[in-house]
Amino acid sequence: MEASPQIGQIVKVLRGKDEESYAVVIGIIDERFVMIADGDKRRFDSPKKKNVLHLQLQPAVSQEVTTSLQESGRVTNAKLRYVIQKYAYAKGE
Repeated sequence: MEASPQIGQIVKVLRGKDEESYAVVIGIIDERFVMIADGDKRRFDSPKKKNVLHLQLQPAVSQEVTTSLQESGRVTNAKLRYVIQKYAYAKGE
């Protein structure tokens, strides 16, 4: 089994209607499920509960998102969009 997801980690959705899109892990429920949001279609206030098996964990973990969640318990949707956009651009997508 691959490494467990971390708060602030960027993931690629492999299953569901958001397939092939990127999102950020904003909460961990247990070893099987996480809460993800992308700041656009899936906002911070209504995150999606996803099975870890339906996600491809990316090597990038956003310190900005992690720090924001630790300090205030929230992260802005704009920050989520920015982190995903920056990652996708760096990958050349």
